[in-house]
Amino acid sequence: MTASFITRLREILGETQVLDDPVERLVYESDGYLLERRMPDVVVFPESTSQLSELMKFCCAEGVPVVPRGAGTSLAGGCLPVGGGVMVSVSRMQTIHEVNVTDRYAIVDAGVVNGNLNQHLQGTGLHFAPDPSSAGASTIGGNIATNAGGPHTLKYGVTSNHVLGLEIVLPDGEIVELGGPQGFSSELDLIGLFTGSEGTLGFCTKAVLRLEKNPQSYETRLAIFDTLDDAVQVVSEIIGSGIIPAALELMDQGMLRAVEDRYHHGLPIDAGAVLIIEVDGPACATADEIKQVDLICEAGRSREIRKANSPQERAKLWQCRKQAFGAIGKISTSFCTQDGVVPRTKLPELLPYVLEVGKKYDLRIFNVFHAGDGNIHPIILFDETDPQQVQRVLEASDEILSRCLDLGGTVTGEHGIGIEKIQFMPRMFNETDLEVFRAVRNIFNPQLTMGQGKLIPAEEAATV
Repeated sequence: MTASFITRLREILGETQVLDDPVERLVYESDGYLLERRMPDVVVFPESTSQLSELMKFCCAEGVPVVPRGAGTSLAGGCLPVGGGVMVSVSRMQTIHEVNVTDRYAIVDAGVVNGNLNQHLQGTGLHFAPDPSSAGASTIGGNIATNAGGPHTLKYGVTSNHVLGLEIVLPDGEIVELGGPQGFSSELDLIGLFTGSEGTLGFCTKAVLRLEKNPQSYETRLAIFDTLDDAVQVVSEIIGSGIIPAALELMDQGMLRAVEDRYHHGLPIDAGAVLIIEVDGPACATADEIKQVDLICEAGRSREIRKANSPQERAKLWQCRKQAFGAIGKISTSFCTQDGVVPRTKLPELLPYVLEVGKKYDLRIFNVFHAGDGNIHPIILFDETDPQQVQRVLEASDEILSRCLDLGGTVTGEHGIGIEKIQFMPRMFNETDLEVFRAVRNIFNPQLTMGQGKLIPAEEAATV
C-alpha cells in the first residue's frame, strides 16, 4: 500500500479513521475463525454512508480490494482480507435513527450491535427477533451479511425474514436504496438476494428492520436426559406433535460440564444431554403447549424437567445457553465452531458420528445447537500453536460437514460460507448453478473488488 494511497484515504476519511500501523493492524488479522489469519494492508472506519461511498469510488478506481468488517464475530473467515487491500470497519456507524412503534419497524446503521438494539427497544413492547448467540457483540450489518439466525429461528425465522429495506453502497461507490418501511414493491426480491450475500455484492450501511410484538407469555423448560439419543428423539417428537416452539436447544454432556465448571449455574453434569425448550404466545396457548411438551419429555425418558417460574429464572436458563462458547475459554486455548444442517430425523444418526470423528482425530468435541431446525454446532477444541492439531481440526471438520451433505443437509445454517467452506460449494451446486451465482455477483461487483475468495469459488476452482 503506497504512501500516496494512504494519504488519499486520510483526505477522504480523516486522520483518526485510518489505521496503517502494523502492530495495530494485527488485531484485525482474524475473526472468530482462528484457523486462518491474514492481515489487511490498512483498516478504515467510515462514519457515514457518504464517506463510505467516496472511499469505495476511490478503491474501485485504483483496483484495490475491499473487505467489510463489523464486530469480527464471523466463524467462517468472512472478515479475512483475501488478497490484502482495505478492511472497512462499520463499527463507528451505530446510530438508531428511528423506532416506529405503531408500524413496528426500526431504522438502524449497520454497525448497531444486535443486543443493543433490543435493549433500546425495552419498554416499547417490541423486539428484533433474530438473536444469534453473539448478539452481545455482532452487528446488524453482519447479521444481514450471513443471514444470521439464533435460538429463536425455529419459530420466527432468520434475518431475511425481518428486513424491510436496505441502504447499500455498491463496490463502485453508488448508493442504492432497496425497499423501506412498507417493504419492497418490485417483483425482484433484491433485499432477499442481498441478505446472506456475505459482502460479495456491496456494503449494507443502513437497514429497515421489522419488529415483533413481545409475546404475552413464555413457558421455558430445562429437560434433563440420561442419554443424548433420548434427548434427540424427544426433539423429533415435539416437532412431530405439531408444536413449533419458539426455541428448542440441545447441550450435550461435555458442554454442560464446561458451562457448569466456569459459571456454576447448577446444571446436571452427569446428564447425557439437556434440552432448553421455550414456547411463547397468548397465555392460553402456551399453557396448553407446554403441557404437551412436558408429557412428551416424560414419555421420552426425561429424568427431570425444570421449570422457569419467573422472568429471572427464564433469563438464567438462557444465560446457560448463551454462555456456552465463553465457557470454552477456560478449558481450551482455541476452538472451531462448525455449522452444519441436517433434517431433524437425521440427528440421531449424525451426532454419534460427530463424536466418533472426535475420537478418530483425538479431538474433544462438545455439542450445543439449534436442535429444533437440525442446525448443529460441534465445537472442536484444539491448540492453534500446534500445526498437527490444526490439520486434524480441518480434516475432522471436513468429515463432519461431508456427512451433513450425505444426510441431505447443507454445510451452513447461519455462519455463512466465507473462506472456510468455499471448497464445498461445487459439491452442493453444479457448474451451471455456480455460473448463475457468478453472473449475479458480476452485475453488482463486476471488478470483483469486494468479497474476493469468499462464498463463490473461482471458475477454475469450481471445475477441478
